[in-house]
Amino acid sequence: MNTVNDGSTEKMTVNQKLELLRTKMKERGMDAYMVPTADFHESEYVGDHFKCRQFLTGFTGSAGIAVVTMKEACLWVDGRYFVQAAVQLQGTSVKMMKMGQEGVPSVAGYLEAEVPENGCLGFDGRVVNALTGIDLEKRLKEKNARILCSDDLINEIWEDRPALSMEPTWALHEKYAGKTAEEKLKELRAEMKKEHTDMYVLTSLDDIAWLLNIRGNDIAYNPVVLSYVIVTEDKLYLFVNEEVLHGEAYPYMDNYHDIDMLKYLEDLGTEILPYDDIYKMATDITGHKILMEKQHINYALYNILKDKNELVDKMNPTSDAKAVKNKVEIENEKKAHIKDGVAVTRFIYWLKHHIGKERLTEMSVQDKLEEFRKEQEGYIEPSFATISAYGANAAMCHYSATKESDTVLEDHGFYLVDSGGQYYEGTTDITRTIALGELTEEEKEHFTLVLISMLRLKEVKFLYGCRGLSLDYVAREPFWSRGLNFDHGTGHGVGYLLNVHERPNGIRFRMVPERHDNGVLEAGMITSDEPGLYIEGSHGIRTENLILCVKDEKNQYGQFMKFEFLTFVPVDKDAVVKELMTERDIALLNAYHKEVFEKISPYMDDQEKEWLRKATAPI
Repeated sequence: MNTVNDGSTEKMTVNQKLELLRTKMKERGMDAYMVPTADFHESEYVGDHFKCRQFLTGFTGSAGIAVVTMKEACLWVDGRYFVQAAVQLQGTSVKMMKMGQEGVPSVAGYLEAEVPENGCLGFDGRVVNALTGIDLEKRLKEKNARILCSDDLINEIWEDRPALSMEPTWALHEKYAGKTAEEKLKELRAEMKKEHTDMYVLTSLDDIAWLLNIRGNDIAYNPVVLSYVIVTEDKLYLFVNEEVLHGEAYPYMDNYHDIDMLKYLEDLGTEILPYDDIYKMATDITGHKILMEKQHINYALYNILKDKNELVDKMNPTSDAKAVKNKVEIENEKKAHIKDGVAVTRFIYWLKHHIGKERLTEMSVQDKLEEFRKEQEGYIEPSFATISAYGANAAMCHYSATKESDTVLEDHGFYLVDSGGQYYEGTTDITRTIALGELTEEEKEHFTLVLISMLRLKEVKFLYGCRGLSLDYVAREPFWSRGLNFDHGTGHGVGYLLNVHERPNGIRFRMVPERHDNGVLEAGMITSDEPGLYIEGSHGIRTENLILCVKDEKNQYGQFMKFEFLTFVPVDKDAVVKELMTERDIALLNAYHKEVFEKISPYMDDQEKEWLRKATAPI
């Protein structure tokens, strides 16, 4: 019944919370109230303070949107969470809405239909982006319905709500960042001038961390700091809880933890203001031409700024800049991937030698992989929630093992692990599908097709100006020619000791405008190469390496580009059907494995090295 801590609203049932919320809605004349899974910064992951949708509905998945009206409560979830939501919503009055399914309206479509004439929709405008808010405005205008976005009603009923995270902040040394914050600010101001703007409002946390060369621990997996930034031609305002600028954070390298963060920021010309004062300052900003991005600024802040200023809506220039890694970042990323390659290779060796000999579960082997990563110098934390999936569980491509679902690994079939690490030298992301014993012919065929796809995409040569949309067919052709497909992007951009999902680079076959991941592929961009194949109720396979875009030859046709592998971990040859591969495919695999052995074997003990020699031997 979703009851926990005594003496608080946590002890209340979901249905009781809903009725309490409706009481608050009625007091304000609201006909519907929307509760997304979001913080004030449009972050992919959110801290405990922002888990309002989870508090209200009892659903613990990482994504979902709740809408409460006077007559019903609905929760929109995507395909990752249909099973989980069905279980967790049992015994409540919350109705699950399966996103993308026939007959299921979108959240906006539902609100357009359910909010009555002259009615009122409410939400906390700080957790809804401006684009979404503007769209809802337009939809409700014909009904003469209004939006109230100033009330956080969940806060009014959540008595024991966790406080905002205030983890210590630290500065990223130039030997890791490759460029000073002063240089980045100078380049940013040049971009502002190009757009004829005199102010830049930045709220996305990875952009702020990159711009100022700071990192923190306010959000799981993303080493960022809860903050806002305003940049003018000669001033820099940082809105942050000052408490985070004092004290120890991570065991930093090179004694860089001795830096005085206040002095570091003041030397950048920074005026430090309380976190929530961004809204107070925004009310006083008048007559400026402001560069900002509607999709990455919250609706509340946008509403304050829009009436008294001219807003220039453009993708944050910091997003383009941080996607192109500089020479120092690239060299560091190569070091990080050797460390990560050692950890994952040792894990595969361990798993191959322990399967069938002791009880192993999805969660226990996931923990073992984390142990191997922790042995690497400079390792900080995972870069995202690990996907550890055995057998049919891997057919759910975003499966997450829980105490309820934790499955025992057996000495047959496939085990898939998609994981990554945050290192001082960068961010990693790798998927390997491992044969634990006997496989079916179909499993082997599918594994080989995925491998062929991954190798061929890395090997493409293309003229500068191409986008991921141009290249995706190289990865899909082995599947499409057989009437198969995988229903996710082939690749996403990856940050440097930042978010594992980063725009504007990506590889997919169809446009998804809101993702902004169809940018021109530039030298220095890091992208994942991760085709897969998922057979419901049977198996799931994905093989993922990170690839670095670099310049190739330049001739009368223009500048050609290519990719280099950053990831060096063996691919399980036990699942490969050589007969399905062309001579070129075989040569690509053998060349990759030769490089894996050369780079990883020096860090292996004698037994591991001998196993790796066989695991990477030519086929």
